[in-house]
Amino acid sequence: MCGMPQQPPIRSTPARPRRPDASMSLLTNVMDHSLDDGYAEAAARKKAAGDSGMPKTLRAKLGLAAGLVLAALVVTLGAAQARVAAPVVAKEREELVDRIDRETETADKLEDSVDELRADVSARQREALRNSGGSADSDLAGILSGAVAVHGPGVKLVVNDAKEAATGGDGDPRETSGFSDTGRVRDRDMQRVVNGLWESGAEAVSINGQRLTALSAIRAAGDAILVDNKPLVPPYTVLAVGDGQRLSTRFQNSADGLYLNALQESYGIRTGISVEDDLRLPAAPSVTVRTAQPSVEKSEKGTS
Repeated sequence: MCGMPQQPPIRSTPARPRRPDASMSLLTNVMDHSLDDGYAEAAARKKAAGDSGMPKTLRAKLGLAAGLVLAALVVTLGAAQARVAAPVVAKEREELVDRIDRETETADKLEDSVDELRADVSARQREALRNSGGSADSDLAGILSGAVAVHGPGVKLVVNDAKEAATGGDGDPRETSGFSDTGRVRDRDMQRVVNGLWESGAEAVSINGQRLTALSAIRAAGDAILVDNKPLVPPYTVLAVGDGQRLSTRFQNSADGLYLNALQESYGIRTGISVEDDLRLPAAPSVTVRTAQPSVEKSEKGTS
């Protein structure tokens, strides 16, 4: 039984799905075809046209050669001038460095001389105070004026910024921060503390080792506190020589002591006071001695 020859099954090729980016033909062409092909085609066309990019006429060639020679000449002259000027510049620099070294050495000598003269003046002032009258009176004058170092019983008062204030101002005491008016100790606060200690019977006072005198100034520069133009860093340690227990009690009960306590309760400023048996305070670095003269009324002219 003959049958029909079997034909291979016809496989229908399914249509390729439409690309999602079919509508963006320009972008698709750029992504699928490298730009190098375009550059190669352009170079081939340029070569076929005989355009090599070089000048063809004699005048153009001569102009190009002259330009190259001129550029080389400029570079050569610049290099020669730099080579000639280099020793001169080096010599001038060396002379300038030597001059700076000499002037710096002179300034250091002058500064040492100033320190020696200042120390001599302070010694003479202290000697004048010791010889200005009776022994007890002269010693008291030297202590009260800050001209001599003192030691004895007294109180130690430590005043520090609030803990929250330590993160303000990026750690720079001169950087103003929003917390500076509350949690930071201000110059006016230290003024009240020192005045309160004087009023309570202190005989000598120092802040962070800086001896205070009757002419000392406590000021502010930004958020930093200056004592006689020297910046201090918290915590502020105040030493006051006097009758320790009596001085401590009188200060804490005074208006300035209550003011300091209010700062602690309201703004978190940290304070601590203790009675000490022996405190040592240095002499002030420089003391201005002033002498008071009695006022004498002029006698009436004429005779009766």
